Amino acid sequence: MSEPILTVDGLSVSFRSPQGVVQAVRGISFTVGREKVGIVGESGSGKSMTGRAILKLTPPSAEVSARVLRFRDIDLAAADERAMRGIRGDRIGMILQDPKFALNPVQTVGRQIAEAFRIHRSASSAEAKERTLAMLEAVKIRNPRRVFDLYPHEVSGGMGQRIMIAMMLIPEPDLLIADEPTSALDVTVRLSVLRILDELVSDRGLGLIFISHDLNLVATFCDRVLIMYAGRIVESLPAVELHRAQHPYTRGLLDSLPRINERRERLPVLTRDPAWLTA
Repeated sequence: MSEPILTVDGLSVSFRSPQGVVQAVRGISFTVGREKVGIVGESGSGKSMTGRAILKLTPPSAEVSARVLRFRDIDLAAADERAMRGIRGDRIGMILQDPKFALNPVQTVGRQIAEAFRIHRSASSAEAKERTLAMLEAVKIRNPRRVFDLYPHEVSGGMGQRIMIAMMLIPEPDLLIADEPTSALDVTVRLSVLRILDELVSDRGLGLIFISHDLNLVATFCDRVLIMYAGRIVESLPAVELHRAQHPYTRGLLDSLPRINERRERLPVLTRDPAWLTA
């Protein structure tokens, strides 16, 4: 693996509730280099909260701690809000799940992408527009000059996700966090968006954290996979070896997947072991 861009050691996120402390992330540790790292698990396993904690985008009620939370030579754990505003978008980008909610509905998509560039770069509006048009072309959008002047409701889901990718990549970050960026898309559009994302990440030498619940997707798209269960990383292995996973939770997830070439009357139900929470 390449030299780490991101180092996470002992990251925990918890919330206080009337029923007691709820631990969303429980002391996880991992690194990310110039590679595609998938984080997989069921809903509520702590995947998205991990991505948000890295960027300090957790709710005010969250209690976040870590032994080490370092990006390059920056101590993210000690960084104040002013420092984080200089990191978010510029050094670390985040692609959210649904562009319908992530994009501003009253601004054209071109203006939003250009703004993402000008916030972090000293550039004229003319230069920002040219960079935006080039970025739209890079994400395989035809007729970028026409799309530049469209509003979010005037573009399809697949095009909206490409616009989000363009917005996050135009400042040229070192690390990209993609939180289920294709879950709202149909299969054909999903594959197209993934090809574009893979090409851009490889060409630019970025680190990518790809958050998903789709085991088959991360097995084919990512380099490494982290399996999360109840806020813990229970298994980490190369993506090509995912089918050889040993942890019973990972095995249970894999066994519950339907297979085209295998007919089964009923998919097995995952049996959970309380010991997984303390292992």
